Amino acid sequence: MDGRDLVRSMKAVGSAGAAQRLRTVRAAWRRRRADAGGLPARGTERARVPGQVQEVEPAPGGGTVRFSRSELRIRVTVSGAVFWGWDGAEPEPSYALAGRCPEADPRAVLEPDKDGGWRVVAERVTVVISRHGAIEVRTPGGVTLRRDLPPRWWEPQHGGPGRWMQRSEVAADARFFGLGGRASGPRLREGTYRLWNTDPGHAFDRGDDPLYLTMPVQLVVADAATHLAFHDTSWDGTVTLREGEEGAGSGHDRAGTSELRMDGGPLRCWVMVGTPARVLLTWASLTGAPALPPAWALGHHHARWGFGSEQEVRRIVAGYQERGLPLDAVHLDIDHLDDHQVFTVDQERFPKLPVLAEELRRDGIGLVSIVDPAVKAEPGNAVYDSGVTEDAFVRDASGRLVEGVVWPGEAVYPDFTHARVRRWWGGLYAERIAQGFSGFWHDMNEPTSFTAFGESTLPRSARHALEGRGGDHREAHNVYGLCMAQAGHEGLRELLPEKRPFVFSRSGWAGLQRYGGTWSGDVATGWPGLRVSLSLVMGLGLCGVPYSGPDVGGYDGSPSPELYLRWFQLGAYLPLFRTHASLRAGRREPWEFGAEVLEHARVALVERRRLLPYFMTLAHLARRTGAPYVRPLWWGSPEDRALRDCEDAFLLGDCLLVAPVLDPGTDRRAVQLPRGLWYDTATGKAYEGSGQVLVDAPLARIPVLARAGAVIPVRGEDGSLELEVWAPARGRTGGGLVVQDAGDGWEEPEVERYAARWEAGRGVVVEREGEDGVREPSHPVRVRGLGGEPQT
Repeated sequence: MDGRDLVRSMKAVGSAGAAQRLRTVRAAWRRRRADAGGLPARGTERARVPGQVQEVEPAPGGGTVRFSRSELRIRVTVSGAVFWGWDGAEPEPSYALAGRCPEADPRAVLEPDKDGGWRVVAERVTVVISRHGAIEVRTPGGVTLRRDLPPRWWEPQHGGPGRWMQRSEVAADARFFGLGGRASGPRLREGTYRLWNTDPGHAFDRGDDPLYLTMPVQLVVADAATHLAFHDTSWDGTVTLREGEEGAGSGHDRAGTSELRMDGGPLRCWVMVGTPARVLLTWASLTGAPALPPAWALGHHHARWGFGSEQEVRRIVAGYQERGLPLDAVHLDIDHLDDHQVFTVDQERFPKLPVLAEELRRDGIGLVSIVDPAVKAEPGNAVYDSGVTEDAFVRDASGRLVEGVVWPGEAVYPDFTHARVRRWWGGLYAERIAQGFSGFWHDMNEPTSFTAFGESTLPRSARHALEGRGGDHREAHNVYGLCMAQAGHEGLRELLPEKRPFVFSRSGWAGLQRYGGTWSGDVATGWPGLRVSLSLVMGLGLCGVPYSGPDVGGYDGSPSPELYLRWFQLGAYLPLFRTHASLRAGRREPWEFGAEVLEHARVALVERRRLLPYFMTLAHLARRTGAPYVRPLWWGSPEDRALRDCEDAFLLGDCLLVAPVLDPGTDRRAVQLPRGLWYDTATGKAYEGSGQVLVDAPLARIPVLARAGAVIPVRGEDGSLELEVWAPARGRTGGGLVVQDAGDGWEEPEVERYAARWEAGRGVVVEREGEDGVREPSHPVRVRGLGGEPQT
């Protein structure tokens, strides 16, 4: 939801809207005055660099290097991740870490290096510290992956948080990814990217930055290795990137550069090195395993701002059922609330919401509620009164409640950086559960406040608990959505301990995956928005948030039938498959776009339903390994530069390659293939990679290719699990994993491993691998890719 929607809503209510606008302006002025009076003037600043090495103190995993004007602590952990912190910065406390910092690697040794420097030598990485404070991260073979130049600080002479800058160099061939959800991704080219979670106030497009979910996480892919760098500070900042340039063999390469400028917070960094899979595994072990969604959350979701009534919800659901279209979840936006107030129901339009929820549940459809953090500042409002009693809301330095303006009008905001407040908020979901809701969609939680001037968030001087340390909104802003997600997730674990919570959040930070996923926010309707949708999902996955998806069709307009269908076809292969639009936008039901689109959309929906066992397997693998469902084509071959530069296709797990149509009027498209044999799943035609091929992309479908030898769990016509096996190339083998889980509980399902091979006289043989040897498959097997035609 954006600012233009607010204006339209205000106009619709006449004089009441004028009063609301006046309150908005007043709130903005209050916020500006609060910042002017609540934040100290920076005054004169003093610049500082580390100076030269004075002494060292070895410790497990590394040690402390003391310079003339600074101190560096460095530690290699048992997981292979490297931590360093300047001026006493330690790994904890941290909102990103899932638990305690991993133990130090006792085998890592701090030893002298040349030119007066030092180095820490470990099994998977070598870290070199120069005598002036530069830090190099090298492979065990000695190849430099990242070189951080000596940092620089600017510190107020009269005290207070200092600013700092860290310049880094990477290989000339390296490519940058990550930094959270970026519209210009997934590959991040030259430019400056802001680290401040932001509601842009309009449906965004490819050039908009920042957006709702930023994080200081860089994934850098180079020929020598992949590495992830995470600067663990939640303050406002910018990252300026410039890709390198190779000297065509002349030896005069220009390194790629990254310049990180932060307005405050500790200068501390984590780096992990290896293959993409190993890097994401180490990252997940540090920041937490991705939450496992219930099975229904991997199906098709339909949402609309403007359902308006129970009757309209029933009409839409009946429309899906009458046309034989699978539907797994319905999302209710703010129009189902009483005067837009959180944890309420408009009894006139939704008088029997629990009855509606039960009807949907019997049909296998989950009901999802929007939950905003802002609470209407009005005595008599039960949530407000309860929060005041609990002392749950954000205050300013004088102790007054900080107010903003959101959908219910003047509102206050819970301080989710306090454990007590998170417990209070988590308990409020009991009302939602009593109404029959199965899942929860967190919105407006950057947090957003509609104001006439400056940024649409709380005053930077607003005070937060920050787990007892105390601080202001400059530090708390970026982790606000993360802490709200934690409150919802932990509250639901208490209220419904037998069920896996389903929470997805518009905003968040590093570690959001522990509590759920996200969606791509209010992307603009248009072909560029379609391309942005894929960029955001891929970029978030590489930052450790594997469950996400866009608003199919875009948020703010009326897509053409062709655009809607191509968006729908892409969405069918993304983790969160949701149609959604704003109050003023055109409808998003497939039958609204004509008979031809309806039939093609049905094919996409049926295929999504057929692939649900595969999506569930990918969800379990993400939880166990940190690997995203949606992976760039270079995932298994990061040294392949053609794949590294490909941004218009993706791998869905290890088995499928999806090549969406991202431009109008396209009926054929080029696809860059990783090495190996690939089958067009529609025609059975085989293609040999690596290299580029031209494939058909009629309006009826987008190209999807299966890796030769892949064993894919699918849903059979009778609803049972089957194994779809794509014949391996002659002389090669294949395989796949199956995790059979169709519920929403906590039972650990068995992971089944399958191998596929050619055998003389028998053709393609599929066997289940186990500790006691190989066995016959547990499920029916269907072999495809033989002679170009599917064969049973």
